[in-house]
Amino acid sequence: MEGYVEKIKSLIPYSGFGKCSLKGIFVIIDGLGDVPCRLLNGMTPLEAAETPNLDFFATRGQLGYMYPVKQGFIPESDEALLSIFGNDISLSSRGQLEARGIGLKLTRGDLAFRVNFATVVSETGEIHDRRAGRTLSTSEAEALADSIRKIKMPFPFEFVPTKQHNAVLVFRGGFSEDITGNDATYIQGKTNIHDKIRRFKPLDDTENSQYTCNVLNEFIERVHELLENHPINMERMRKGLLPANYLLLRGPGIEMPKLKLYRKWVSAAYTPLEVGFSKVSGMETLNFDYPKLTDFDSYSNSYEALRRACKFAMNIIRSYSRKHEYVYLHIKETDLPGHDNKPIEKKLMLEYLDSTIFYFLRKFVPPNGIKLVVTGDHSTPCKNKGHSANPVPVLFYNNSLIRERGFSEKEARRGSLGKIMGKELLEKVGFVK
Repeated sequence: MEGYVEKIKSLIPYSGFGKCSLKGIFVIIDGLGDVPCRLLNGMTPLEAAETPNLDFFATRGQLGYMYPVKQGFIPESDEALLSIFGNDISLSSRGQLEARGIGLKLTRGDLAFRVNFATVVSETGEIHDRRAGRTLSTSEAEALADSIRKIKMPFPFEFVPTKQHNAVLVFRGGFSEDITGNDATYIQGKTNIHDKIRRFKPLDDTENSQYTCNVLNEFIERVHELLENHPINMERMRKGLLPANYLLLRGPGIEMPKLKLYRKWVSAAYTPLEVGFSKVSGMETLNFDYPKLTDFDSYSNSYEALRRACKFAMNIIRSYSRKHEYVYLHIKETDLPGHDNKPIEKKLMLEYLDSTIFYFLRKFVPPNGIKLVVTGDHSTPCKNKGHSANPVPVLFYNNSLIRERGFSEKEARRGSLGKIMGKELLEKVGFVK
């Protein structure tokens, strides 16, 4: 990785960026917030990481701490993103955003879900691993998806694998979204719970909601039966890998999301949720193909994605700095170590970001008079192995007098920006639409 960092640095000009129209750059580091870790001698990954470039911005700006939705609320990624950009979280769904993010055309009544390939113990119904061990290769996911698409239902549906263990499911027709998902992990107030298979249930008394649950329950049972004995899963178990023998669905939605428009922005997000959000928000949306997982090493795959994301973001900033007033960058990979209780990996990823994208921004932002905001969409403490209600640190660089110290959760709590609610952030830092 060090050689790659040096190569990146050699590509970054120190001057000669030309005329720049940018007023602000907004960077979301997914799952940034954390709590003290024993492996890091009682520090958080952000505190333990060597981040001289982030610290440069922190000491010449202001720090604060933010509750992405509201205090005491454990946000899902879509809820946090919606709230931070000033939206009512009830006016959108994750399924709709992810389906739009991969380019599916939806009409009202098409029911969209975010999907995880998962591992369940068939005899007990226990969910053993929500992500099939993070080892599901791209070719395996595509082969399983091909088989799932052959299931006959009394209506058309689409099933599209996206990255690693993730997928999107759309039932075409006049369905109800007033239903539960079957992924109990994301019930508000509970996170990372070990649960058993749950059936879909209606949230109202309408006939359509009951019908929607009936067909979903039938579909999932048929998928499980198909996957349980699929040759791909037989081979995975022979290799000592967890089978991807179940689908967990969440974020049901039939309505077009109703979001605030940000037409002066360009987005360099690259995973389905963030791409879909950017498109619906009216941003010019650019992305790259996520690298395929080929060797069962999800972290090697994630580091490759991180490398591509940093290079891609720098190119977008350089290329679109005359055309737009604001840039939205979303770095996804830092969330994974939190879910997997790998604080050292999270620290290393933060150091990589500092030595690439924030090194570049240190050369680009000050001479062009650009404001910079860096924060997280939610906290994903490693010891929780899931999202938490903890606030996320906020860094607002505005080339002010030195008043803050380095960028970390602890320093953010002491910062001059103080406590912020997600919906207040962009207005507080002066980032207009």
